[in-house]
Amino acid sequence: MVRITDGDTIVVLDANNTQHKIRLTGIDAPERGQAFGTKSKDHLSDSVAGEIVVMEYNKYDSYGRVLGKVLLDGEDMTLEQIDAGLAWHYKKYQGEQTVADRVAYSDAETEARRRKLGLWGDPQPVPPWDYRKAKRDQKKAMEPFTNKSQVRDNPY
Repeated sequence: MVRITDGDTIVVLDANNTQHKIRLTGIDAPERGQAFGTKSKDHLSDSVAGEIVVMEYNKYDSYGRVLGKVLLDGEDMTLEQIDAGLAWHYKKYQGEQTVADRVAYSDAETEARRRKLGLWGDPQPVPPWDYRKAKRDQKKAMEPFTNKSQVRDNPY
């Protein structure tokens, strides 16, 4: 393990000392700057940093990241993020999961919500996909003002 980027992305070293960025499938964790973003990252870091992990994967995303789940001593650390209430089961992509993972991740989120663990203790937790969309919308709303300011001579 090299480093934890956030609650759903890690960088690992393989046997040839090549770095690989891994996006954990089946979950979406709070973003940096978002409520519980740091706690989610820290929890994943406490779980796997410095450990030898096994990756189960079969595809890459458009950013070139490996999409998979991380196992430590046979335990699904991706699922552990949901169990701790520090990630959502990313239902948008659940069709890409095995049936067993889909059921386990969904059940884990239901239980974390019921117990108000982690982000579920917040009365209105904001899903990261909504947070990212709001950031994009905010940036887009500012585009008409970008590079438009001018300094004018003030005669006074």
